[in-house]
Amino acid sequence: MITPSTFLRRALLLDAACCLLLGLLMAVCAAPLGWWFHLPLALLREAGLFLLAFGVLLAWLGTRAVLPRWAVLGVIAGNALWAIDSVLLLLPGWIAPNMLGGAFILAQAIATALIAELEYAGLRRSATAAMA
Repeated sequence: MITPSTFLRRALLLDAACCLLLGLLMAVCAAPLGWWFHLPLALLREAGLFLLAFGVLLAWLGTRAVLPRWAVLGVIAGNALWAIDSVLLLLPGWIAPNMLGGAFILAQAIATALIAELEYAGLRRSATAAMA
């Protein structure tokens, strides 16, 4: 168990806010986004619903007094995997977004990678909780 640093709490809550906002946008506006970006409607909607659920989990984690270290490492790994998978999604044959859609995918991949780095830095600043 760790006692999260203020930096880690803020990084988790930033991640939660981004996931909730992007998830809501993608889930509710999947049809117009799909048209603008030339992305599959199901991909946008399902990714948006996942982000909503993940955002709730992150908000909960960001408010805990102590956290399991494995949970924070799982969040960081999940964010890193999301960023990598987003870039791989742009390989030929998977989907065919237009230039705006490709930029959307790359932008959220970069943002996700940066947030993962912030969470990792916050984890390094966190103290190991005393075992009672």
